[in-house]
Amino acid sequence: MAAHPAQHPHVVVHAPALDGSRRVTANDENLGVASHLDDVVELLRLADLDRIEVEDDDIVEWQGGGPEDWPGLSEHHEQ
Repeated sequence: MAAHPAQHPHVVVHAPALDGSRRVTANDENLGVASHLDDVVELLRLADLDRIEVEDDDIVEWQGGGPEDWPGLSEHHEQ
């Protein structure tokens, strides 16, 4: 049994930039820039990684804050 299934790349949501946006990478490949959690989901979908649960810390590494941390962009947060 493999500890890390091959179908799960190393996805990183990088620390927020000065404008609050966050770069998203998978296995060191740049997927794009997200301004909201929904953007992260869309970037993963476009990269055929839509089966990944973005809030699952075992698969997605959140640097500089978690899925709810979008400093400067909180007006876009809907719940």
